[in-house]
Amino acid sequence: MSYENYDPSFPDQPVVDMYLPIWARLPAFRHKPAFIWAEEGAEGPSFLTYTQLNSAVHSISSALSQSLQKGDTVVILCQPGLELVEIIFACQRAGLIAVPVTPPHLSLANNHNHHHFVRLSQTKPCAALATRSYIRVAGEYSSCASNRLSKLLEQLRWIATEDLTEQSEHRETSGYEGCRASEVYLIQYTSGATAIPKPVQVTAGAAAHNVRAARRSYDLHPNSTIASWLPQYHDCGLMFLLLTIVSGATCALASPSAFVARPRMWLEMLTEYKATCTPVPSFALPLVVRRGGGTSVLNLKTLKNLIIINEPIVKPSIDEFVRVFFPFGLNPSCISPSYGLAENCTFVSTAWRSGGGGFPIHKNLLPSAKLPTSREEIIEEDIEIMVVNEETHEPVDDGVEGEIWISSPGTALGYLDHPSLTREVFNSRLRDRVASCYVRTGDRGVVAGKERYLYVMGRCSDVIKGAVHPHYVETAAYGSCPRLLRPGCLAAFEHRGVVMLVAEVLKPELEDNALVSVCEGIQNAVWEEERVEVGVVVLARSRSVPKTTSGKVQRWAAKYAFERDELKEVVRVVFGKDGCKSTVFGGRVYVKRVRESEGQGILLAGNRLSLQSSL
Repeated sequence: MSYENYDPSFPDQPVVDMYLPIWARLPAFRHKPAFIWAEEGAEGPSFLTYTQLNSAVHSISSALSQSLQKGDTVVILCQPGLELVEIIFACQRAGLIAVPVTPPHLSLANNHNHHHFVRLSQTKPCAALATRSYIRVAGEYSSCASNRLSKLLEQLRWIATEDLTEQSEHRETSGYEGCRASEVYLIQYTSGATAIPKPVQVTAGAAAHNVRAARRSYDLHPNSTIASWLPQYHDCGLMFLLLTIVSGATCALASPSAFVARPRMWLEMLTEYKATCTPVPSFALPLVVRRGGGTSVLNLKTLKNLIIINEPIVKPSIDEFVRVFFPFGLNPSCISPSYGLAENCTFVSTAWRSGGGGFPIHKNLLPSAKLPTSREEIIEEDIEIMVVNEETHEPVDDGVEGEIWISSPGTALGYLDHPSLTREVFNSRLRDRVASCYVRTGDRGVVAGKERYLYVMGRCSDVIKGAVHPHYVETAAYGSCPRLLRPGCLAAFEHRGVVMLVAEVLKPELEDNALVSVCEGIQNAVWEEERVEVGVVVLARSRSVPKTTSGKVQRWAAKYAFERDELKEVVRVVFGKDGCKSTVFGGRVYVKRVRESEGQGILLAGNRLSLQSSL
């Protein structure tokens, strides 16, 4: 497969790190910023030119090579910033397997570090890279605590990031000694939206192929300027670091916490650096509309690619964002609905170039890809997308929902130490066909219209009653009382045949009758809009609905918390078929008769409330 090159004398490289020294040697790029740290209050250098980045990467990789062997696994425990960028590229040049993770808050009072223990035990790193101050905290924690995490931390070889730049100077070598295309250079975890996060092994060659495909799809080049506040540790945030280097572009960076604290700073980044491209999760757009006000001057005219990630991509929230910021120069044609997953090194597709004057809509969703309609287009495609019957493994007709399967040279190697699951997910084949292997995404999609647009409907494991996607239930529920419910903090799921909905309430101190009325309104709205009978509505306090680091609702975790009675409940209302409504306040059960409802029964046992499906 050939790729467009912006300079005929500059061929594409087998791994991303090999682009860096080539850019650094070109006169036009020596002093060009590769990365800018745009966060307010940043200390030290605020940018890295291509020459500075290449020099720092070479120095750090040389220092790492003196103390570690090629192929060793290292966990990177650094805060977002330019230092993290340098270390990620330095690990690839040193031939190491990097595991970038958010540094855990090590405290005896913090009992929520189980996932950090899991990651260390799964990846088995021989060393950890962190600042001296964090290493000191880790040492104090290990000496005081007596748990599984502290024992793993004690076994690690700690390397201070400050020492790496002091130990070695930049010396040119005769050949590239870093990760080869076929070698694993990164372990990144899945989002955890539908199950416990799994470690994905990414080869250097697959990552390079993936970002080249993204470069072509988004038409990125050396004149592009990217702005991103996404986590730099994995998925889209990490991909845009690689994409910047492959494109020879400039990327302005900030941390997710800075965005959450003040969403307008993202718009100010776009304005200050005249950004042409920026990725943003779909859930963030309503947040910017609600909290993005301010007096600073905004100019969004340069933006050509507003890359919307995190399906489902719902049209009303996009339309509202465009309406609010159109007066500031936002062009509706820049909207780029996209699709990706960790198992394919992140990028899969976008519907951007085909959008033109607007996208077709399917069940209130925007498309994430336009599939080939002719043999010529099929030959040109680099990433093949199929919609397949989950049970028979046969392609479904257009207009029929099925599981999305993909085949690409950019597919990851598999899950670390999960051989059976790797075979099931990464090596699937279509029934009765001699074809390449496909990756089962676990996402349900449908191809609709003559132009064959792909719509990502939701996750297979989240489907309710065999056909209903929970985000429709959640949207209807939120619309019933937006003044009292926290947006983006609702989770619908099925439990023992009963549809349940957990919603965070903004005013838990409301009178009991008002809270019960909210629950009744939710049930009525969901029935009227989706014809789904909600059997249980739980109103909970803030931060009760679990989410991933990227902001996706973890419905499986919400269901688990409900089963273990771990939700911070304010009120729980159960609607039963016998015309009764049971309400729980503070563990006490109140029962009164309401309208008829079908399909559920109630069991009352003391102050505990449980459910059973009617037979």
